[in-house]
Amino acid sequence: MTLKELQYLEDALGHEKFFQTKCNEAMSQLGDEHLRNCVQQMAQKHQQIYSSLYGLLSGGAA
Repeated sequence: MTLKELQYLEDALGHEKFFQTKCNEAMSQLGDEHLRNCVQQMAQKHQQIYSSLYGLLSGGAA
């Protein structure tokens, strides 16, 4: 992987981690169970994306 590609993945990882954090903050403030479940699903999706990107980064560094 080129340095530019690695930097792009690093940025994407940071964005996904930020989205997870914001989802978790929102979940703690929501009273509606249905909305909480929706936001929890979003947080899980961002975790999956983060894991996929991290796998690319780990594979690229090997």
